Amino acid sequence: MAKILLSADSTCDISGDLLKSTNARMFPLHIILGEQSYEDGINITPDEIYDNFRKTGKLPKTAATNTQEYIDCFKPFIEQGYDVIHISLGSALSSSYQNCVTAASQLGGHLYPVDSCNLSSGSGHLVIEAANMIRQGMEAPDIVRELKQLVPKCHASFVIDKLDYLRAGGRCSALAMFGANLLQIKPSIYVNNKDGSMTVGKKYRGKLEKVLVSYVHDKLAQYDHIRPDRIFITHAGIDPKYISVVREEVEKLNFFREIYIERASCTISSHCGPDTIGILFMTE
Repeated sequence: MAKILLSADSTCDISGDLLKSTNARMFPLHIILGEQSYEDGINITPDEIYDNFRKTGKLPKTAATNTQEYIDCFKPFIEQGYDVIHISLGSALSSSYQNCVTAASQLGGHLYPVDSCNLSSGSGHLVIEAANMIRQGMEAPDIVRELKQLVPKCHASFVIDKLDYLRAGGRCSALAMFGANLLQIKPSIYVNNKDGSMTVGKKYRGKLEKVLVSYVHDKLAQYDHIRPDRIFITHAGIDPKYISVVREEVEKLNFFREIYIERASCTISSHCGPDTIGILFMTE
């Protein structure tokens, strides 16, 4: 059986026993706050980012893993006879994938970068699928081929309660933020899984609890042939009652075999802010 190291950017947002079951190595992206650089999820948390934003009104910058970091990490494994599969944050959102491609070219083979064309637990689905294929004894090139077929079948979307962080990050105007917050407009954001770009979907209006009920049913009704294996409910820090609302609506369908609750990484959280929550699933 081939020796394969599975790796993924920290933005894949799987944790705990589920992460352990994949044997995947997490590669933290960089969070730059003031003059200090941190590693996503290692020495900084989303709540620390939120606390800084409340105090200063400033968001951190985020930076991709660079080519040399990939080389330094993966070269010893390749020299020991491993093939390395690395699942990256979508290439439309970060240079991580391209940096890993460059590393692969310099290492001369045995490093296989995979562009998830996704973010958060949307790419987490691919990590789990890759781990399953490794356990089945598949070779790395075959796994990568299968993963690329699965990329457009991973669906990620979120509802954002308030647009303060999008405004601070330059992703919407102050006027749009004020109007949306005043009128209780809560946009859904979905990932275009052809390239990983973010797109505004349906704009809901009303209290968050009511909006989330509509969002769950709208999103799951949007697709035919949803895979029943698992669904993620991933949030960027939110009152547990809203997690329960989403979970209860998903459970009413009595469809998914596994429902996982995950907290988004610093990189994801810094762009959307707290009180953001979404469902992420796969289709056949």
